Amino acid sequence: MPDFTLAIPTYNGEHRLPEVLEKLRECAAHASRSQLLPQNFSWEILVVDNNSKDNTAKVVKEYQQNWSENYPLKYCQEQQQGAGFARQRAIKEAKSELIGFLDDDNLPAQNWIAAAYTFSQEHPKAGAFGSQIHPLYEVEPPENFQKLAPFLAITERGEKPILYHPSSKLLPPSAGLVVRKQAWLENVPNKLILTGRANGKMLTSEDLEVLSHIQQSSWEIWYNPAMEIYHKIPHWRLERSYLISLIRGIGLSRHVTRMIGVKPWQKPLVIPAYMANDLRKIILHILKHGNKVNTDLIAACEMQLYLSSLISPFFIYKKIYFGSE
Repeated sequence: MPDFTLAIPTYNGEHRLPEVLEKLRECAAHASRSQLLPQNFSWEILVVDNNSKDNTAKVVKEYQQNWSENYPLKYCQEQQQGAGFARQRAIKEAKSELIGFLDDDNLPAQNWIAAAYTFSQEHPKAGAFGSQIHPLYEVEPPENFQKLAPFLAITERGEKPILYHPSSKLLPPSAGLVVRKQAWLENVPNKLILTGRANGKMLTSEDLEVLSHIQQSSWEIWYNPAMEIYHKIPHWRLERSYLISLIRGIGLSRHVTRMIGVKPWQKPLVIPAYMANDLRKIILHILKHGNKVNTDLIAACEMQLYLSSLISPFFIYKKIYFGSE
């Protein structure tokens, strides 16, 4: 059995995957030169094709023909659309206990594999731990964009490891995430409510739903800055229409992650409390920004988050019981 599985969920990634795979070759070469990993360390790469319509399968097949047997490149297809389904398939297919996730627009630093494995050995109670994620913007982002950067999985929280306590309301994104298979299988339901943006569906935060379940257990969740990746951000992901849609989906999903760990008898008290706090944020935001909530990109996105969070309980109820968005 390998010591580490590197899973890459992808949808129509024929043009993005090659750069990621070349970076992983660099990781393998660096690990060999630096001797940062045990001599008998073995790992595998698993591309999870989430029902792509392009030549993703062909690209992987071409790479497999000249790929090192020391870290085999494997391929599987997940036909249920959504990143959540792709990651669940990766958990099922992975041969190792330790599973790392990279999106097809994530470029790992040369020592990423070594840093991930080392951290797992130093923190045996860590059920999941995330990377330090730097942006690679195609165009210059708007002023004050650092407020929105975390919604694009940009995670720069310092150079020291951080234990995510439930009270902090912070969790790492799935990009650059490493999980222990045992922690996932013991705590994550087979059927999740949030499955990712696909087929016109707006709900996102499927990674936070998974991590919230793990966080409720005895496993720890960490930020490991030694694991560095670079996230490619194309120009269209900085456009107003995309950002508003993305953040609306995040807000609408919040009821799910908020209710994980809340007992049924507590919900009649907790739900109104969250809604009251969301309403308070809306009022304060309007008082602070005035008409800018419609014209300023950052203010508009923040307002969208508060509004969609407020209606999230009703939206989720509709999704669960009526199966529509």
